[in-house]
Amino acid sequence: MRIHVLALDGAFDTGLATILDTLSIANDLAASAGAASTSFEITVTGVRRNVRTSHRLSVPAVPVGRCGRPDVVLIPALGAKTPETLQPALERPDIADAGAYLREWAEDGVLIGAACTGTFVLAGTLLLNGQSATTSWWLAPLFRKHYPGVNLEDSRMVVSSSGFVTAGAALAHVDLALWLIRRGSPTLAALTARFLSIEPRSSQAVFAISDHLMHSDPLVERFERWARHNLAKGFSLADAARATGTSERTLSRRLRAVLDKTPLSYFQDLRVERAVHLLRTSTDSIDLIASQVGYADGATLRVLLRRKVGRAASELRTRY
Repeated sequence: MRIHVLALDGAFDTGLATILDTLSIANDLAASAGAASTSFEITVTGVRRNVRTSHRLSVPAVPVGRCGRPDVVLIPALGAKTPETLQPALERPDIADAGAYLREWAEDGVLIGAACTGTFVLAGTLLLNGQSATTSWWLAPLFRKHYPGVNLEDSRMVVSSSGFVTAGAALAHVDLALWLIRRGSPTLAALTARFLSIEPRSSQAVFAISDHLMHSDPLVERFERWARHNLAKGFSLADAARATGTSERTLSRRLRAVLDKTPLSYFQDLRVERAVHLLRTSTDSIDLIASQVGYADGATLRVLLRRKVGRAASELRTRY
């Protein structure tokens, strides 16, 4: 399988290295097991001859025009981690040039993958319109604002759709590489994951912090402040609307547009986030924690933790 790793100026060093190292380890393991048929021909390509990472390290890249047709193209994240730094990075001429190549590859049937903020680069080509994708959980509101045509599943670690695969934040680069290895050999992917001491991770939810979702909508911020002060009480949309100075309909519409959630769903997310924090930082019983975040009993909280975070309360507590 011919894989081109598209290195862009300002690439996230860890993301780029993680993809290369994971695929390289898989190659070594396949060779030692005599499974040469499952191997990856890896080429670091760039739209410019000289590529520098976000830490100003020089990366030798083969110009895209000098490479043959790949089977797969992977886009590591850019080092920009906030809307203020990401937006100008996406407007650079080399990003536009990369977009032109990505469209050509997509038309030629090449599988294209991206991780973290690399999904923004891919979405900027409009190739993801009508497709499902994921990205850095804290940039989900920004992504939805700029690319409303994409079905963003920001709680998932890896999302595949027709001709594309995307992965979540930062170290989800390894999940992206393992997904690709798994297509050729599930056994090799499992072995590679063991060598890297990486457990299968289907969700970003356990890492997400609602407080850090990067949005700048005043109404959503007012709702969030109200919600955090009322977690132990029963949810009331009417009370929330009055407290935020708007109508129930407007509040619901704004939450859907910014976070793709209903007010009740986001309220429950904040309850679960608080419960996870208490599990990690206190010795309170699950029933006591449940009462502190507005649930009648620990059984209800356990179900919600399993559904939203993908882990049992006991597992969350013992890990921390």
